[in-house]
Amino acid sequence: MSPDPAAALAQVRALCLALPEAAERSSHGAPGFHIEGGRFFAYFWHDHHGDDETVVIVKTSGAEEQAMLIEMDPDCYFKPAYLGPSGWVAMRLDRADTDWDQVGDRIGISWELVAPRRLLEAGGR
Repeated sequence: MSPDPAAALAQVRALCLALPEAAERSSHGAPGFHIEGGRFFAYFWHDHHGDDETVVIVKTSGAEEQAMLIEMDPDCYFKPAYLGPSGWVAMRLDRADTDWDQVGDRIGISWELVAPRRLLEAGGR
């Protein structure tokens, strides 16, 4: 488990809120990031139900992409409780070698998957 989840949350928050019309609100007691007036694209969980994980959970294009990411790097990605069956994937943030560029890229892809057409046509992220 991350010794300082506040630092990981600050990083995730900065990446998420840098995206167009992104906002934050609590979802089931954890920070969630969504497009204003729209859908969630990321969640930050720390020790969720005692799982000893600090993660960001992002949307994928579906089960195939989710499975590919988990197979490609099982030390980073896993299928999270509750959201996993809908194709979301969790990225571990409590590793010494966390690749924040990769985290930012996956957050951006997740944002694109829920962004309304007008934002995508205006140039996206």
